[in-house]
Amino acid sequence: MPSSLGHLLEIEQLRMRYPNSASWILDGLNLKVAAGEKLALVGSSGCGKSTVARVVLQLLPSGCVSKGRLLLAGKDPRKMTQSSLRRLRGESVGLVFQDPMTRLNPLMTIGEHLLDTLKAHKSEQSSIWRREKAEELLDRVGINSARFDAYPHEFSGGMRQRLAIALAIALNPPLVIADEPTTSLDMAVANQVMDELRALCDELGSALLLISHDLGIAARWCDRMAILDNGQIVETGSSREVLLAPNSFIGKRLIKAARAREGRKSSAGLQSPVLLEVNNLRCWHELGGWPWQINWLKAVNEVSFSLHSGECLGVVGPSGCGKSTLCRALLGLKSIRGGEVKLLGRDLLKLDRQSLRNARKALQMVFQDPLACLNPKMTVGEAIADPLLIHGVCSRTEANERTRELLRQVGLTPPESFQNRIPRELSGGQQQRVAIARAISLHPKVLICDESLSMLDVETQSEVLVLLKSLQKNLGLAMLFITHDLSIATGFCNRVIVLDQGRIVEEGCGEQLIDEPKAAITRKLVNACPRLPLATELL
Repeated sequence: MPSSLGHLLEIEQLRMRYPNSASWILDGLNLKVAAGEKLALVGSSGCGKSTVARVVLQLLPSGCVSKGRLLLAGKDPRKMTQSSLRRLRGESVGLVFQDPMTRLNPLMTIGEHLLDTLKAHKSEQSSIWRREKAEELLDRVGINSARFDAYPHEFSGGMRQRLAIALAIALNPPLVIADEPTTSLDMAVANQVMDELRALCDELGSALLLISHDLGIAARWCDRMAILDNGQIVETGSSREVLLAPNSFIGKRLIKAARAREGRKSSAGLQSPVLLEVNNLRCWHELGGWPWQINWLKAVNEVSFSLHSGECLGVVGPSGCGKSTLCRALLGLKSIRGGEVKLLGRDLLKLDRQSLRNARKALQMVFQDPLACLNPKMTVGEAIADPLLIHGVCSRTEANERTRELLRQVGLTPPESFQNRIPRELSGGQQQRVAIARAISLHPKVLICDESLSMLDVETQSEVLVLLKSLQKNLGLAMLFITHDLSIATGFCNRVIVLDQGRIVEEGCGEQLIDEPKAAITRKLVNACPRLPLATELL
């Protein structure tokens, strides 16, 4: 039962450090969540947000040191047996993870996940009751119960997150903790997932603790907000008050970064030369069928656009619209069924293998997950020098010097402190800077950024955007900026095209798309896009 004060979660002067660490990750944390309350916990990367959830649920490695007061539903989870903790997790608090695939067993069907949870906590109920309850949970989160026997890999990211929510609410817990539940989702799907999560919490009367680096999402779905910095809560209040009149230094800094990310750009002058021209590009995937009646997935279908020198062109759209397929097709990582891709006036589809390899030095890419695209066994210096050596641009000695220059160029200084480290020893923002350094090592004319900010917190996003803008200006780069976040695209790009079901459905400057969206999918993206309130809205 909750405490007499009506708080489901009470944390007072909590300190926590990991094994073999001298520093406290949480250092004097005070936080309370009342019954039915919707509270967002926000802060920079590394401030301890996710650690709060792990402490509450005791999902910590052995040897951690924890001091201070911690009560969940009136009990201290640190003093509970493993058996009692397993019942607490699920019955008193449900957890929605950032990446649902880390929670889901790839060898178990969707239905088996729910049945397993229900059997562990409701063993006294019959198998028929558990089956009916599992199907009811699927229906409540918008999954057709006919998918009961499907496997996680057969679901989209949004569908997997819906299943994670079903697992979290399966036992009607009074508190749900959602740790960055929308990071890997496009804004339209993220909006749907959060809408369902909030509605289900309201229906069940459950409190929600939303851990997020996205201030817009936090403000849209939570009534109150707490800002965490260096292991302490430095500011709390209603979400609107915190965003419009922050008192703490970190609060002001985060909101400044978020507003800078939302800043709007006018369309660039299009008198500069065209560097990349795409005409009627088709990238279709064969889905089988009879030889005379093949079924095709038209991932990219008759797409045409041009990219000018010094311009940043945004490509937005919902998950599955063809954004990533488009950029991979441009790089030759996906087969092209038809159309033209002209880079610096040369049609890449008509070049021989060696000519194509030389031409593509002018077209480079920054991927979504920097850790996944960097070889874990190569040092930072080796990763950046690799393209230079592969293309025979310079000697190994010259490549090492060029690597140090590139590290300085992307803000990783002194370069000697980074070049001999491996990727896992860097933060997410530092990893992405290494990926950018590698992408610009061959002096490209066009840089493709494929969701290159989606795995970063808002402050790091803002810093990387500043870096990209600086590189664009200093190096004369043209950029194709692919994102699911319309607010970033409208703030950073000169023009934006909206992709849906493989086709361009709308094009214009960001301000025009935000204020006067014409296509149905654009209106959906605008409505789903969380933007910070303006100061005038406080009146």
